[in-house]
Amino acid sequence: MAQFDPRRQPMRIAPHALTAVAAISVALLAGRVYQPAKAEEAPAFTSNQIAVLEAQAFAAGGTPAGLTAPEAVPVQIRKGETFEQAVRRTGIAPEEASAVVATLSNAMDVSSMRAGQKFETAIAKPRGGRGDARLIGLTMRTGPASQLTVSRSFDGALRLRALEEKVTHETVVLTGKVEGSLSRTVRREGAPAAIARVAGRLFSHKFDMDRDVKSNDEFTYVFDRTVTENGRTIGSGELMYASLKGVTFYRFQPAGAREAQYFDATGKNTRSAFMRTPLERGFRISSSFGFRRHPIAGFRKMHQGIDFAAGMGTPVVAPADGVVVEARRWGGYGNWLRIRHPNGLE
Repeated sequence: MAQFDPRRQPMRIAPHALTAVAAISVALLAGRVYQPAKAEEAPAFTSNQIAVLEAQAFAAGGTPAGLTAPEAVPVQIRKGETFEQAVRRTGIAPEEASAVVATLSNAMDVSSMRAGQKFETAIAKPRGGRGDARLIGLTMRTGPASQLTVSRSFDGALRLRALEEKVTHETVVLTGKVEGSLSRTVRREGAPAAIARVAGRLFSHKFDMDRDVKSNDEFTYVFDRTVTENGRTIGSGELMYASLKGVTFYRFQPAGAREAQYFDATGKNTRSAFMRTPLERGFRISSSFGFRRHPIAGFRKMHQGIDFAAGMGTPVVAPADGVVVEARRWGGYGNWLRIRHPNGLE
């Protein structure tokens, strides 16, 4: 990857909020219909073509007498549940659920699905609530830009298709002002979570992210990402440049180096500096360095550290590169790590 040169003016792309992409429910083909033996390899569709196919599928499939118009029903496999059992929860007949499983099995191993797996269905429910519902279509994402669909053909038979979205790789220059949280702001404006996390850790070497970074502070990020044709981000590349409140970091990876490093405007490597606050989200300082009233003994005593209070599950990171030389429980301290940093610091 070419190194980012801040002296060159990059093509700027205005920030925008990424819109959530609705799952494609069904796709039908006109003409003679065969019983599916395996998933068909289809060319990449544009978002407009997919929308047209979906509309045609609902119109062509029609709604059988006694059933309501199809509606989207998201499903998630529960713990201890099979894929077929999850499909049956939509209200369709057992034999229809078995047919759906058999059709999808031509393209994937449905027995390997685990709890938490999500898929979308289009279901026509019985009027009056009596009788079985009818499955009009089912969509399961098999990759960041690929999915399988099971849909109804004109004679009611199930048909299987494999759809692949076109993707592009782009370099984005994202500029803006902080609105509340820096991380939430850049995520809202289109930066992937991984980019927001890397930048947040870099700036933690210079700022107390809770107290020093305020609304209307200006930022600029330059990063790579992979997006689908309709703007959905499916992968993040590298953060090449980040600037906040006049503090700038550049990514540099020498030829032959295994990994890149980040340097500030003076050429100082961030790995040589300690983070101001080694926590990734909201916290408060519950006890500062210095003399204090001991919370248990009750008398004044020197407190040789700084205590942070944060919610359960808050990620804690090492303030700088180092080697873990001891890890154990230590009385009232709980889980305790001793990390040896360069220059003899621990």
